[in-house]
Order: sequence, then C-alpha cells, then structure tokens
Amino acid sequence: MKGILGKKIGMTHVFTEAGKMVAVTAIEAGPCPVLTVGDKHIQLAFDPIEEKKLKKPVLGFFKKLKISPCKIIREVQKAPDQECKVGDQIKADIFEAGEFVDVIGTSIGKGFQGGVKRWGWSGGPQSHGSMSHRRIGSIGASASPSRVFKGHHLPGHMGAIRVTSQNLRVIKVLPKDNLLLVKGSVPGKENSYVIVRSAVKKRNIIKVKEASKGKDGSK
Repeated sequence: MKGILGKKIGMTHVFTEAGKMVAVTAIEAGPCPVLTVGDKHIQLAFDPIEEKKLKKPVLGFFKKLKISPCKIIREVQKAPDQECKVGDQIKADIFEAGEFVDVIGTSIGKGFQGGVKRWGWSGGPQSHGSMSHRRIGSIGASASPSRVFKGHHLPGHMGAIRVTSQNLRVIKVLPKDNLLLVKGSVPGKENSYVIVRSAVKKRNIIKVKEASKGKDGSK
C-alpha cells in the first residue's frame, strides 16, 4: 500500500499506442514532504502556503521539522518495503503506468435537493389534476409502529461527502510535471484535494486468482 496527496486538475483525453482514445483525469500528485513516519502510516503535507495563513501551533510544527509550511496534512498507509524518513519528498513517480489506484475526494456539493433527484424516486402521476408530482407522500404508518424508520429516504442535503473511486488505471505518469493521468472520473471539482493510494480490492482480486491456481501452476 502506498499513497500520495494531490489536486484534481481536470479531465482530458489521451491516445494509446493502438490509437484508442481514453478519457483521463489529470491529478497534480506531490511533491509531498514527509512529516512523520510510523510503523504502518506516514504523514504527508501538500500545497505550499504562506506562513501568515497558518495558525502558530501548525507553523511551529513545520519550523521544528525545518520543512516549508503546507496547506494540507494527511496520513497515508506505507508500503512494507517503503523506506523513508522525515524530510523526504514523495513524488508522482511512486506509481507506474498500468497500476490500479483508488482516489479519495470530496464530491461536488449540490445543496438541498428533493427526493426525485437525491434518491431517484419515480414521482407521482403526471396527469392533469394530480397534486403530487414530486411530493414526498406518506412516509410511515400511523397506528403501528407510529413512527418513521431511521434512514428513510427524504429530501435533504446532497453531495459534499467523502467518496472513493476504486480501481482506476494509471494511464501515464509525468514526473517532471508531477502529474498522474488516471482513466475515468475522480470525485470533486477542479482544484479540489484528493488522496491517491494503491487499489485495495484490485490487489485482493489478484491474490485470489493466484491462490486459485493449482500447485503445478494450472488454473
């Protein structure tokens, strides 16, 4: 497991060697200075910021480590064979083209939305005279259980939650520009912060396939 902090730049497309067009998301990944090193996790910083914009305790933390202050501080898991120390720079080249990654970000906020948009309700009759085209309608029994069950789908705030896009293939790595081009969409709006880490489920799938092979190497 390895990870890096980054920023979503936007979407574009690239062409493979076979001439196939692939939609990709450009992510500015790193460089991220290492702040602390643990047994399973490392603490990274990202996006330089002016000293006057930080609170004094955080600024003092950076000065103690003799590292330029950054806006974002997050913990990511450390690969078992990953050797690093405080002050090292984690860059986009920790990933290679063809790898699968999970990208964690905050989805775009959509404000207060009705049940049709938020939960995909079919809505009421659309004929003339109907008074419940997109209304809530009945939400629970009266006599028994005399309450509304928790988790009932209702209108409310939509978006602006932590979302993980899983099993995205890294199409290209541009170390000089600190860019990762991953196939598909990534949660969040442009210039929003994300965490890029090794794919968890894809790795497990590979392990299961290897375990299913016979001792003689047959599938």
